[in-house]
Amino acid sequence: MVSPTNLKISLSYITSRMRQTLVAVLSVTFGISMYIFMNSFMDGVNDTQSDMAFSTLAHVRVYNDVPEDKSNLMAKTHQSDEVVHIRNPRVIRYTENIKNSAGIIDMLSKDDEVTGVAPQLNTNVFFRNGSTKINGQLSGVEPNKEDQLFEISKYMVEGTWEQLNSRSDGMIIGSGLATRLGVSMNDHVNILTADNVSRSYKVIGMVTTTISGVDNAKAFININSARQLNSKNKSYVSDIQVNLKDFTKAPEVAAKYQPKIPFTVEAWQISNGQLEAGDTLRNILAIAVSLTILLVAGFGIYNIMNMTVNEKIREIAILKAMGFDAKDITEIFLVQSIITGLLGGLIGLIFGYVISAIVNMIPFQIANLETLPISFSSIDFVMAFVFGIITTILAGFFPARKASKLDPVEIIRS
Repeated sequence: MVSPTNLKISLSYITSRMRQTLVAVLSVTFGISMYIFMNSFMDGVNDTQSDMAFSTLAHVRVYNDVPEDKSNLMAKTHQSDEVVHIRNPRVIRYTENIKNSAGIIDMLSKDDEVTGVAPQLNTNVFFRNGSTKINGQLSGVEPNKEDQLFEISKYMVEGTWEQLNSRSDGMIIGSGLATRLGVSMNDHVNILTADNVSRSYKVIGMVTTTISGVDNAKAFININSARQLNSKNKSYVSDIQVNLKDFTKAPEVAAKYQPKIPFTVEAWQISNGQLEAGDTLRNILAIAVSLTILLVAGFGIYNIMNMTVNEKIREIAILKAMGFDAKDITEIFLVQSIITGLLGGLIGLIFGYVISAIVNMIPFQIANLETLPISFSSIDFVMAFVFGIITTILAGFFPARKASKLDPVEIIRS
């Protein structure tokens, strides 16, 4: 507990040198405000990139993985030297669908961690318009469930996503693919599958997700139409897409269901590690820059406190001669540093929020963004204030210790 006398002396030192105090307060203010801005901006960039990536990417994917080696027609069950001759070998046709898809979807839907489950029937096809032929993917979807997972309707640039519910001959096509094919709304695109099945679909909408693999080579139709195109039954699906409340828990959820589902259960981090790595690197960069700014502010306060100790050296000698011990001297200068940190910290929190809010309103037209992305997090504000106070305490402690060790007799003699 700080004694009232020591507190009064600290306040008198603060008010007697207002210019130095103001510089110290501004150092902390700048450091904390930049910490808040940098982390809020990086959080906004990460959230925006995640939103863009997860516009078509599920947190967990269930699919029937094709065996790596199809050439092993007969497994060797003994270690003898017998020669086995297989006459007229045939590679067994491998089914790529998910059996009992309804049961798997029902099981996943009951999990509290899951926010949505959507089946898909994906087919590699050729998109043709006249003499133009482009290889891509046709995705059969249940429109409502697909939109629940990916909110793909907000990426529509022409037409409406809901039309897929009622148009068995309708297709929503990526805007880049439409440009490559030279088609526009209400034009017809011919689809050719690997089994030489051909069918024409009408363009009823265009979508721009900013993901090149979707915009330039993918189209969507109703899943029932996709089953008819592939001559499959009404339960046939090739993929089950799953979204979670917390996408960072995808590996744990995938590991939990892998023993229960006789197909591959894959978390998004497995096939998209670069996305997670990018988020981590940006967070490390933001923290490194922010802490550097706080350390610079701390050195500024350290220098100011050193100057204060040197200027008050005779007063320190008088205080010691009056009966103030080393603990009191340390307390006086440490309280001065803490008060400076508190003032700078509170102003820095306000200033950091104001800067971030202003930046968040700056027009920035790229992809689907209209302004620079800023994400406010209470943790960033708390951490900024805590780091700021710790920095000022450390910056004030060493000069305070120095002041407490001064010999008053030698000071007065000099």
